[in-house]
Amino acid sequence: MATFNYRAIGPAGDVLNGTMDAASADEVIARLQRQGNIPMRAEPAGQGSWLSGLLQGDISGKGPSLKRADVGNIMRELATMLSAGQDLDRALRYLHDTAPNARVRTVVGGLRDGVRDGSPLSVALARFPRGFTRLHVALVRAGEASGKLVPSLERLAELLERQQALASSITSALIYPALLLVAAIGSIALLLTQVLPQFVPMFEQSGAKLPASTQFLIDAGDAVSSYGLHGLAVFALLLLVGRSLMRRPGPRRFVDRMLFHIPVVAGLLREILAARFTRVLGTLLVNGVPLMAALGVVRDAVGNSAAVAAIERASDSARDGGELSPYLSDSGVFPPRTIHLLRLGEQNAQLGPIALRAAAIHEEHTRLATQRLVSLLVPAITILMGIAVAGIVASLMAAMLSLNDLAGS
Repeated sequence: MATFNYRAIGPAGDVLNGTMDAASADEVIARLQRQGNIPMRAEPAGQGSWLSGLLQGDISGKGPSLKRADVGNIMRELATMLSAGQDLDRALRYLHDTAPNARVRTVVGGLRDGVRDGSPLSVALARFPRGFTRLHVALVRAGEASGKLVPSLERLAELLERQQALASSITSALIYPALLLVAAIGSIALLLTQVLPQFVPMFEQSGAKLPASTQFLIDAGDAVSSYGLHGLAVFALLLLVGRSLMRRPGPRRFVDRMLFHIPVVAGLLREILAARFTRVLGTLLVNGVPLMAALGVVRDAVGNSAAVAAIERASDSARDGGELSPYLSDSGVFPPRTIHLLRLGEQNAQLGPIALRAAAIHEEHTRLATQRLVSLLVPAITILMGIAVAGIVASLMAAMLSLNDLAGS
């Protein structure tokens, strides 16, 4: 008998860490499964030090990080190779030989070493937490437990591809407004710091009193020229401070709540959260993950503290035999459509499939909401830029006319 350190996801969705005496790591994993847990790793005691984590990429947080697209490609190619009749070792060797970059090659090599040592794929994935999340581990573990690893990998790949497509569509839609905003700010700064100062000597020589708007613009241009770099430095410092504050529960919860009160943005945010929540929950449930464990994984995937609080309250209700939908509805975080569909799924014992259908609806609504937001931003930025430039030109012309009147008199 030997002592093993283990890490698992409990039936309530919480992360369990502990030790167990057993003959092998496989026996530890089997015991954890019989207890209703989802094992993430099991290793002999003494191998979980910071040095071993540094060398093996274990749960200490060391090891290469992977992009969502890299993880999706790994899962998709693994599913393709396994469905074609290849064993897991050969499939991982193929992924290692065809890896697009060093990070992927290192991670896949570590996965292959873990599998060769007798660990399940899910345990090998858990040793690289910077590349594979609890969601990935839970889905693969459920596939292994049910004997349907290939369908689980395919569903995981589809989940990651849909998440990537949704994020890419939002990013692509916002690129043009962002560039337009930068161009507007740059144009105004150029007028204030380069064009307007060319007329200042002429105004000073005339000795005429300038209109208030022209004097304001001249002062603003001087301030931008003198303190522009300092302002950028202060802005960058504020961003760093804000980022640090957002890591604290209190400020993060306050900001996440305030986002739901911003017109237009609030609706889009609710659709994004609903799409993410239902897609992850449905994928986990369809793959056979118990509801409480699935909610524990979803809680980490939504990325909004207000939504996390709502899911925790719903989890408490489900643990006591109640329904999810009433507590999700009371939070005001998710759209009414989400609550209605989840209630329908609970009543018909089809929560997983209904959640996936809801996810498809919310993803489409997110795409449409993003298009509406862009359709509002682009003309708004264009109009504001035109007003600002027209104001600068009008102030300059007013000053020139005052000089002409002075010369005429």
